[in-house]
Amino acid sequence: MATYNEIKGDTIEVRATDPANPVLGEVWYNSTTGVIKGYQTVAAAWASGGNINTTRRGMGGAGTQTAGLVAGGISTANTGDTEEYNGSSWSEQNNLSTSRQGLAGCGLQTASLVFGGYTAPPTPTGSLANSEEYDGTNWTSGGSLNTARFQLGSCGIQTAALAFGGNVGSAINNSETYNGTSWTEGNNLNTGRRYLRGAGTTSAAVGFGGSPGDPATATTEEYDGTSWSSASSMNQAKNFHGGSGIQTAALAFGGATFPSVVVIDATESYDGTTWSNTAALATQRRIGGPATNTGDASTGLAAGGYNGTANVNSTEEFTNTFNATKTFTTS
Repeated sequence: MATYNEIKGDTIEVRATDPANPVLGEVWYNSTTGVIKGYQTVAAAWASGGNINTTRRGMGGAGTQTAGLVAGGISTANTGDTEEYNGSSWSEQNNLSTSRQGLAGCGLQTASLVFGGYTAPPTPTGSLANSEEYDGTNWTSGGSLNTARFQLGSCGIQTAALAFGGNVGSAINNSETYNGTSWTEGNNLNTGRRYLRGAGTTSAAVGFGGSPGDPATATTEEYDGTSWSSASSMNQAKNFHGGSGIQTAALAFGGATFPSVVVIDATESYDGTTWSNTAALATQRRIGGPATNTGDASTGLAAGGYNGTANVNSTEEFTNTFNATKTFTTS
Protein backbone atom coordinates (compact mmCIF):
# COMPACT_ATOMS: atom_id res chain seq x y z
CA MET A 1 0.00 0.00 0.00
CA ALA A 2 1.26 3.48 -0.89
CA THR A 3 2.55 5.59 1.98
CA TYR A 4 1.40 9.10 2.80
CA ASN A 5 4.81 10.35 1.64
CA GLU A 6 4.36 8.66 -1.75
CA ILE A 7 0.84 10.08 -2.19
CA LYS A 8 1.36 13.60 -0.80
CA GLY A 9 5.08 13.98 -1.25
CA ASP A 10 5.69 14.65 2.43
CA THR A 11 5.85 12.93 5.77
CA ILE A 12 3.35 13.32 8.62
CA GLU A 13 4.66 15.52 11.40
CA VAL A 14 4.88 13.87 14.81
CA ARG A 15 3.71 16.10 17.64
CA ALA A 16 3.18 15.57 21.34
CA THR A 17 0.19 17.96 21.28
CA ASP A 18 -2.20 19.22 18.65
CA PRO A 19 -1.15 22.52 17.00
CA ALA A 20 -2.72 25.62 18.49
CA ASN A 21 -3.51 27.20 15.10
CA PRO A 22 -3.65 24.48 12.42
CA VAL A 23 -4.23 25.36 8.77
CA LEU A 24 -6.89 23.76 6.63
CA GLY A 25 -5.63 20.43 5.25
CA GLU A 26 -2.84 20.05 7.83
CA VAL A 27 -2.27 16.45 9.05
CA TRP A 28 -0.19 15.27 12.05
CA TYR A 29 0.42 12.29 14.32
CA ASN A 30 -0.27 12.94 18.01
CA SER A 31 2.30 10.77 19.80
CA THR A 32 0.62 11.29 23.17
CA THR A 33 -2.77 9.91 22.13
CA GLY A 34 -1.41 7.65 19.37
CA VAL A 35 -3.74 8.90 16.61
CA ILE A 36 -3.46 10.65 13.26
CA LYS A 37 -5.37 13.91 13.16
CA GLY A 38 -6.12 16.62 10.64
CA TYR A 39 -7.77 19.99 10.31
CA GLN A 40 -10.67 19.82 7.88
CA THR A 41 -14.02 21.32 6.91
CA VAL A 42 -17.04 19.73 8.58
CA ALA A 43 -20.26 19.85 6.56
CA ALA A 44 -23.39 21.65 7.76
CA ALA A 45 -25.96 19.40 9.44
CA TRP A 46 -29.19 19.24 11.44
CA ALA A 47 -29.15 17.09 14.59
CA SER A 48 -31.98 15.89 16.82
CA GLY A 49 -32.80 17.85 19.97
CA GLY A 50 -35.35 17.37 22.74
CA ASN A 51 -39.05 17.25 21.82
CA ILE A 52 -41.34 20.12 22.75
CA ASN A 53 -43.92 19.18 25.38
CA THR A 54 -46.97 20.54 23.55
CA THR A 55 -47.15 19.36 19.94
CA ARG A 56 -48.21 22.33 17.81
CA ARG A 57 -47.60 24.69 14.93
CA GLY A 58 -48.06 28.42 14.36
CA MET A 59 -46.13 29.61 17.41
CA GLY A 60 -43.86 32.60 17.93
CA GLY A 61 -40.26 32.16 18.95
CA ALA A 62 -37.19 33.88 20.32
CA GLY A 63 -33.76 33.19 21.77
CA THR A 64 -30.87 31.05 20.62
CA GLN A 65 -30.11 27.38 20.01
CA THR A 66 -29.11 26.80 23.63
CA ALA A 67 -31.60 29.23 25.19
CA GLY A 68 -34.70 29.16 23.03
CA LEU A 69 -38.34 30.05 23.56
CA VAL A 70 -41.62 29.15 21.85
CA ALA A 71 -45.03 30.53 22.77
CA GLY A 72 -48.58 30.22 21.51
CA GLY A 73 -49.61 28.26 18.42
CA ILE A 74 -52.29 25.69 17.78
CA SER A 75 -52.41 22.13 19.05
CA THR A 76 -56.01 20.90 19.07
CA ALA A 77 -56.99 24.51 19.76
CA ASN A 78 -55.20 27.84 20.12
CA THR A 79 -52.83 27.84 23.06
CA GLY A 80 -50.84 30.29 25.16
CA ASP A 81 -48.40 27.56 26.16
CA THR A 82 -44.81 28.75 26.65
CA GLU A 83 -41.70 26.55 26.73
CA GLU A 84 -38.00 27.26 27.23
CA TYR A 85 -35.15 25.25 25.67
CA ASN A 86 -31.76 24.76 27.36
CA GLY A 87 -29.99 23.06 24.46
CA SER A 88 -31.24 19.60 25.49
CA SER A 89 -34.83 19.72 26.68
CA TRP A 90 -37.91 21.92 26.79
CA SER A 91 -39.60 22.98 30.05
CA GLU A 92 -43.09 24.42 30.60
CA GLN A 93 -43.33 28.05 31.73
CA ASN A 94 -46.11 30.55 32.42
CA ASN A 95 -48.59 30.92 29.57
CA LEU A 96 -49.29 33.93 27.38
CA SER A 97 -52.15 36.10 28.57
CA THR A 98 -53.87 35.68 25.19
CA SER A 99 -53.89 32.27 23.48
CA ARG A 100 -53.13 32.76 19.78
CA GLN A 101 -51.57 31.30 16.66
CA GLY A 102 -49.85 32.89 13.67
CA LEU A 103 -48.02 35.29 15.98
CA ALA A 104 -44.50 36.71 15.62
CA GLY A 105 -41.67 36.79 18.14
CA CYS A 106 -38.18 38.14 18.71
CA GLY A 107 -35.60 38.82 21.40
CA LEU A 108 -33.89 36.65 24.00
CA GLN A 109 -35.23 33.86 26.19
CA THR A 110 -35.23 36.16 29.23
CA ALA A 111 -36.30 39.31 27.36
CA SER A 112 -38.61 38.40 24.51
CA LEU A 113 -41.57 39.91 22.70
CA VAL A 114 -44.53 38.38 20.84
CA PHE A 115 -47.12 40.29 18.85
CA GLY A 116 -49.97 39.87 16.40
CA GLY A 117 -51.53 36.52 15.55
CA TYR A 118 -55.16 35.53 15.64
CA THR A 119 -57.77 33.78 17.69
CA ALA A 120 -60.06 31.16 16.18
CA PRO A 121 -61.53 31.31 13.61
CA PRO A 122 -58.62 32.43 11.39
CA THR A 123 -60.28 35.47 9.85
CA PRO A 124 -59.39 39.17 9.76
CA THR A 125 -61.93 39.74 12.55
CA GLY A 126 -59.82 37.50 14.76
CA SER A 127 -56.56 39.38 14.08
CA LEU A 128 -54.69 40.66 17.12
CA ALA A 129 -52.67 43.83 17.60
CA ASN A 130 -51.56 43.34 21.20
CA SER A 131 -47.99 42.59 22.25
CA GLU A 132 -46.73 40.67 25.27
CA GLU A 133 -43.30 40.96 26.90
CA TYR A 134 -41.55 38.09 28.70
CA ASP A 135 -38.91 38.52 31.44
CA GLY A 136 -37.97 34.86 31.77
CA THR A 137 -40.82 34.21 34.21
CA ASN A 138 -43.96 36.18 33.41
CA TRP A 139 -45.73 37.74 30.44
CA THR A 140 -46.96 41.35 30.70
CA SER A 141 -48.81 43.59 28.26
CA GLY A 142 -46.83 45.69 25.81
CA GLY A 143 -47.87 48.28 23.23
CA SER A 144 -50.31 47.35 20.47
CA LEU A 145 -49.48 47.25 16.77
CA ASN A 146 -51.07 49.99 14.68
CA THR A 147 -52.32 47.31 12.26
CA ALA A 148 -53.70 44.08 13.71
CA ARG A 149 -52.35 41.17 11.65
CA PHE A 150 -51.21 37.56 11.67
CA GLN A 151 -48.56 35.45 9.87
CA LEU A 152 -46.18 38.43 9.82
CA GLY A 153 -42.41 38.78 9.65
CA SER A 154 -40.35 39.87 12.65
CA CYS A 155 -36.87 40.48 14.01
CA GLY A 156 -35.01 42.48 16.63
CA ILE A 157 -35.10 42.52 20.42
CA GLN A 158 -37.72 43.29 23.07
CA THR A 159 -36.93 47.01 23.15
CA ALA A 160 -36.21 47.43 19.43
CA ALA A 161 -38.40 45.17 17.32
CA LEU A 162 -39.54 45.19 13.70
CA ALA A 163 -42.86 43.86 12.37
CA PHE A 164 -43.51 43.69 8.64
CA GLY A 165 -46.00 42.25 6.19
CA GLY A 166 -48.65 39.82 7.35
CA ASN A 167 -52.23 38.87 6.76
CA VAL A 168 -55.45 40.86 7.26
CA GLY A 169 -57.45 38.62 4.94
CA SER A 170 -54.98 39.53 2.20
CA ALA A 171 -51.26 40.23 2.21
CA ILE A 172 -50.10 43.65 3.43
CA ASN A 173 -46.80 45.55 3.19
CA ASN A 174 -46.95 47.63 6.40
CA SER A 175 -43.84 47.90 8.59
CA GLU A 176 -43.72 49.03 12.22
CA THR A 177 -40.95 49.43 14.79
CA TYR A 178 -41.22 48.98 18.57
CA ASN A 179 -39.18 50.92 21.13
CA GLY A 180 -40.18 48.90 24.19
CA THR A 181 -43.30 50.98 24.75
CA SER A 182 -45.10 51.75 21.50
CA TRP A 183 -45.19 50.86 17.80
CA THR A 184 -44.48 53.43 15.07
CA GLU A 185 -45.34 53.16 11.37
CA GLY A 186 -42.37 53.00 9.01
CA ASN A 187 -41.82 52.66 5.27
CA ASN A 188 -43.57 49.74 3.63
CA LEU A 189 -42.17 46.59 2.05
CA ASN A 190 -41.93 46.82 -1.73
CA THR A 191 -43.90 43.58 -2.02
CA GLY A 192 -46.73 42.91 0.41
CA ARG A 193 -46.53 39.35 1.74
CA ARG A 194 -47.91 37.04 4.39
CA TYR A 195 -46.30 33.89 5.85
CA LEU A 196 -42.84 35.49 5.46
CA ARG A 197 -39.87 35.40 7.84
CA GLY A 198 -37.15 37.79 8.87
CA ALA A 199 -33.81 38.20 10.61
CA GLY A 200 -31.63 41.00 11.93
CA THR A 201 -32.24 44.27 13.76
CA THR A 202 -34.37 47.39 13.32
CA SER A 203 -31.49 49.06 11.47
CA ALA A 204 -30.27 46.06 9.45
CA ALA A 205 -32.98 43.52 8.68
CA VAL A 206 -33.83 41.04 5.96
CA GLY A 207 -37.28 39.68 5.08
CA PHE A 208 -37.65 36.63 2.86
CA GLY A 209 -40.23 34.37 1.26
CA GLY A 210 -43.94 34.49 1.93
CA SER A 211 -46.95 34.90 -0.32
CA PRO A 212 -48.33 38.03 -2.02
CA GLY A 213 -51.37 35.87 -2.86
CA ASP A 214 -51.60 32.09 -3.03
CA PRO A 215 -48.27 31.23 -4.74
CA ALA A 216 -45.18 31.29 -2.55
CA THR A 217 -42.38 33.66 -3.47
CA ALA A 218 -38.59 33.66 -3.16
CA THR A 219 -38.50 37.46 -2.81
CA THR A 220 -35.94 38.95 -0.41
CA GLU A 221 -35.79 42.53 0.83
CA GLU A 222 -33.31 44.30 3.09
CA TYR A 223 -34.12 47.09 5.56
CA ASP A 224 -31.62 49.79 6.57
CA GLY A 225 -33.64 51.35 9.36
CA THR A 226 -35.56 53.59 6.97
CA SER A 227 -36.39 51.87 3.69
CA TRP A 228 -36.77 48.40 2.18
CA SER A 229 -34.79 47.49 -0.96
CA SER A 230 -34.77 44.43 -3.19
CA ALA A 231 -32.07 41.80 -2.62
CA SER A 232 -31.20 38.42 -4.15
CA SER A 233 -34.05 35.92 -4.19
CA MET A 234 -33.94 32.59 -2.41
CA ASN A 235 -33.29 29.50 -4.52
CA GLN A 236 -36.76 28.12 -3.77
CA ALA A 237 -40.05 29.95 -3.31
CA LYS A 238 -41.49 29.14 0.11
CA ASN A 239 -43.74 30.28 2.93
CA PHE A 240 -44.52 29.08 6.45
CA HIS A 241 -40.77 28.52 6.84
CA GLY A 242 -38.53 29.17 9.82
CA GLY A 243 -36.06 32.03 9.98
CA SER A 244 -33.22 33.23 12.18
CA GLY A 245 -29.97 35.18 12.14
CA ILE A 246 -28.80 38.63 11.14
CA GLN A 247 -28.94 40.53 7.86
CA THR A 248 -25.57 39.26 6.66
CA ALA A 249 -25.92 35.72 8.04
CA ALA A 250 -29.53 34.53 7.93
CA LEU A 251 -31.13 31.10 7.77
CA ALA A 252 -34.41 29.96 6.15
CA PHE A 253 -35.59 26.39 6.77
CA GLY A 254 -38.56 24.16 6.05
CA GLY A 255 -41.84 25.62 4.90
CA ALA A 256 -44.22 24.90 2.05
CA THR A 257 -44.50 25.68 -1.66
CA PHE A 258 -48.04 26.99 -2.12
CA PRO A 259 -50.27 26.60 -4.05
CA SER A 260 -49.24 22.93 -4.26
CA VAL A 261 -48.92 22.87 -0.43
CA VAL A 262 -45.87 20.61 -0.61
CA VAL A 263 -44.09 20.62 2.75
CA ILE A 264 -40.31 20.86 2.33
CA ASP A 265 -37.11 20.17 4.28
CA ALA A 266 -34.85 22.59 2.40
CA THR A 267 -32.49 24.95 4.24
CA GLU A 268 -30.86 28.04 2.75
CA SER A 269 -28.30 30.41 4.23
CA TYR A 270 -27.85 34.08 3.29
CA ASP A 271 -24.55 35.94 3.47
CA GLY A 272 -25.92 39.40 2.77
CA THR A 273 -25.56 38.93 -0.98
CA THR A 274 -26.71 35.48 -2.08
CA TRP A 275 -28.67 32.48 -0.82
CA SER A 276 -26.99 29.05 -0.78
CA ASN A 277 -28.57 25.63 -0.28
CA THR A 278 -27.28 23.80 2.76
CA ALA A 279 -28.18 20.76 4.90
CA ALA A 280 -31.84 19.68 4.81
CA LEU A 281 -34.02 19.14 7.87
CA ALA A 282 -34.52 15.51 8.86
CA THR A 283 -38.28 16.16 9.17
CA GLN A 284 -40.14 18.05 6.47
CA ARG A 285 -42.23 20.66 8.20
CA ARG A 286 -44.10 23.90 7.93
CA ILE A 287 -42.66 25.70 10.92
CA GLY A 288 -45.58 28.08 11.23
CA GLY A 289 -43.36 30.46 13.17
CA PRO A 290 -39.62 30.87 13.75
CA ALA A 291 -38.23 28.90 16.65
CA THR A 292 -35.37 31.33 17.08
CA ASN A 293 -34.87 34.89 15.98
CA THR A 294 -31.45 35.71 17.38
CA GLY A 295 -27.91 34.70 16.45
CA ASP A 296 -26.60 34.07 12.94
CA ALA A 297 -26.62 31.45 10.20
CA SER A 298 -24.03 29.32 12.02
CA THR A 299 -26.77 27.90 14.27
CA GLY A 300 -30.52 27.45 14.14
CA LEU A 301 -33.36 25.76 15.98
CA ALA A 302 -36.52 24.24 14.47
CA ALA A 303 -39.24 23.05 16.84
CA GLY A 304 -42.71 21.69 16.18
CA GLY A 305 -44.60 22.51 13.02
CA TYR A 306 -46.77 20.58 10.58
CA ASN A 307 -45.51 17.77 8.32
CA GLY A 308 -48.38 17.86 5.84
CA THR A 309 -50.46 15.35 7.78
CA ALA A 310 -50.17 16.25 11.45
CA ASN A 311 -48.42 18.52 13.92
CA VAL A 312 -45.01 17.33 15.09
CA ASN A 313 -43.13 17.76 18.38
CA SER A 314 -39.57 17.11 17.21
CA THR A 315 -36.74 19.62 17.55
CA GLU A 316 -33.70 19.94 15.30
CA GLU A 317 -30.51 21.92 15.84
CA PHE A 318 -28.50 23.35 12.94
CA THR A 319 -24.74 23.75 12.80
CA ASN A 320 -23.32 25.40 9.70
CA THR A 321 -20.11 24.45 7.89
CA PHE A 322 -17.05 24.92 10.12
CA ASN A 323 -13.38 23.92 10.31
CA ALA A 324 -12.28 21.56 13.08
CA THR A 325 -9.62 19.08 14.18
CA LYS A 326 -10.73 15.52 13.39
CA THR A 327 -9.25 12.14 14.31
CA PHE A 328 -8.49 10.05 11.21
CA THR A 329 -7.10 6.82 12.69
CA THR A 330 -6.44 5.16 16.02
CA SER A 331 -3.33 3.16 16.86
